[in-house]
Amino acid sequence: MILRLLMCIALAMFPLVVMASPGDGKPIEWVVGYAPGGGSDAVARMLAEAMGRSLNRPVFVSNKPGAGANIAADYVAKARDAEHLMFTADSAILAANPFLYSRLSYSADKDFTPVGMIARFPLVLVVHPSAPVRNLGEFLAWAKSDPKGMSYGSPGAGSPHHLVTELFRAQTGLTLSHVPYRGAAPAIADLVGGQLPFMFVDTSSGGAFISSGKVRAIGVASAQRLKTMGEVPTLIEQGLSGFEAYAWQALVAPAGAKPATVALLNRTLNEALNSTEIKARMQVLGIEPLPTTPAESARYAAQERERWSRVIRTANIKLD
Repeated sequence: MILRLLMCIALAMFPLVVMASPGDGKPIEWVVGYAPGGGSDAVARMLAEAMGRSLNRPVFVSNKPGAGANIAADYVAKARDAEHLMFTADSAILAANPFLYSRLSYSADKDFTPVGMIARFPLVLVVHPSAPVRNLGEFLAWAKSDPKGMSYGSPGAGSPHHLVTELFRAQTGLTLSHVPYRGAAPAIADLVGGQLPFMFVDTSSGGAFISSGKVRAIGVASAQRLKTMGEVPTLIEQGLSGFEAYAWQALVAPAGAKPATVALLNRTLNEALNSTEIKARMQVLGIEPLPTTPAESARYAAQERERWSRVIRTANIKLD
């Protein structure tokens, strides 16, 4: 009886052992839909290193930028090996793109399996240091003085940065022109270089540029001031009533991933997010880690999908 019981336990644990076994020999690919050097890339590499140690196998980041992360999403949705693939699915993929595009090559609901939330990224309105503005009131007057409509950049069409700027445009009545890039890094590079007058940056991609003075922060889109830049007031404080928005990311696997694989990835992801090392590194970047269960991650995405669908429909934003 005891031998039979032990065999049953071993068989029940078999999927976990297969996934975690160093003898499997196959690395795990972590797909990021934005260019290297941006916030999404930095966070994925940070967590991939920590999770790789726990899983006792390499976890490598694969950047597939373009089309508002739709290229990466399509790649993951069509992947044949669901057991060795993960994807940073942000609010564009899980909450916005289904309403921004009349046709997608993937289904945000059916083609991905939630693993867990990764983090929430505060967003900050920034300008080139040469801009003659230091607060929201001055910014609005400056932007309205451009008869053609001021340009702004984002990491890509449909990205959280794009949508929050459209929400900002709708609430302020500004005339603005969107310039999409293939990731946060090239957009910020053009802002620093003076080719762009302003944009919303997330704290991971833009925090170092704000602290070094290469861009000037006008206000944060959070409900409260950020601990890492307490001198920068919120946009709500400066009169933009109720204006609160974040970029956020979740980790997903292809729809065919086994429940045991998802459970293991969720456990190692949350271990990393709860570790002292990752918490400290995220605090420096101004990022809020969000360890959750797969079910909690799915609920969060559904709530955000409802919110941003209203914004997109009200603003009549279409990307095709």
